[in-house]
Amino acid sequence: MSIRNHLTKSIKPNSFVIHGSSAVTEPKIRDYREEETMKKLRLIVIEYAFWLYIFACVAWIALRLAEHTVPLSVIIFTPFAPALLTVFSHASLAAKILGEEKLRSMWKYTAGIAVVISVVMAWMIVEVRPLAFFTQGANTAAILKGIFEPNTELMVPMMAALVETIYLALLATVLAIPFAFLLSFFAAKNLMFGSIIGRIFYFLIRTLSTIFRSIEAIVWAIIFVVWVGIGPFAGMLALWIHSVAALIKLYSEQIENIDPGPVEAIKATGASTLQVWRYAVAPQILAPYLAFTIYRWDINVRMATIVGFVGGGGIGLALYQQQQMLSWRNVGLIMWLIALVVWIMDIFSGYIREKLISN
Repeated sequence: MSIRNHLTKSIKPNSFVIHGSSAVTEPKIRDYREEETMKKLRLIVIEYAFWLYIFACVAWIALRLAEHTVPLSVIIFTPFAPALLTVFSHASLAAKILGEEKLRSMWKYTAGIAVVISVVMAWMIVEVRPLAFFTQGANTAAILKGIFEPNTELMVPMMAALVETIYLALLATVLAIPFAFLLSFFAAKNLMFGSIIGRIFYFLIRTLSTIFRSIEAIVWAIIFVVWVGIGPFAGMLALWIHSVAALIKLYSEQIENIDPGPVEAIKATGASTLQVWRYAVAPQILAPYLAFTIYRWDINVRMATIVGFVGGGGIGLALYQQQQMLSWRNVGLIMWLIALVVWIMDIFSGYIREKLISN
């Protein structure tokens, strides 16, 4: 046999292909396994959190009903068992939340248990007493009589306080517009994620607006009453700072939903960032911005009543004073006036928003 024939027979034709393909697929297999491992870990962590919540609620209910204390170690470590069971049996609520399909129906029972326990917890924390609701209604007889027999002799001063409330809310909304309008551009992800500085501004504005929005207007009113004194100015400042934070969220989300076509077209001409905002973004958001602003004024009129309870002026302050004096007929008059204004504002703002959005 010649050397050439010997080499031809000894070398398998597919050997290079096999070795080559294995060299390519081994990293892919390794990456796939790592990805699956991380996915399992995420599922276990999320599922454990659900079951930890369930066991913690059960322990709290047992403490309230039977005065039985469940050891902390039991609460912490026991949820691992159902979490691992549901994850590895492809029946976890976490997998359903993350969008996986072809799951067993056990996740429905986990969700049902969590809902039932949450309702029981809420019922106990709120101390619901249906018997008191149905048997102690006589205590409110004087209040109900005052509401349906309002004292119209105070119509003029109460109308003045109501006008103060409307304009208080109007000024807070108007002053919030320029701040929210400018800052909303820096809080829009599609405009600010193009650079590191933009991302910093985005997270800074978003974080501050979320914090300010999470603090209710009545808390801001307490702060400003101490700062500038009792009166409508404190109420206006409270509504203003809350409105700025709320409008930043509404405005920026509208920017994030604009058509990117005009933005790319303006950028292609070499326009600056301000020119892109002026000619590509602003025309798409003005009508929704106006609708959001009118809606915010509607909200501020309602919130102004609550702000008045802590010294923020307007009809809310008058309502608090009359309620403290147990003047239920005067309270009834104020309640009817507030209801009338809110009803008119709701119709008016709804009509304007519909026209703006349709155009």
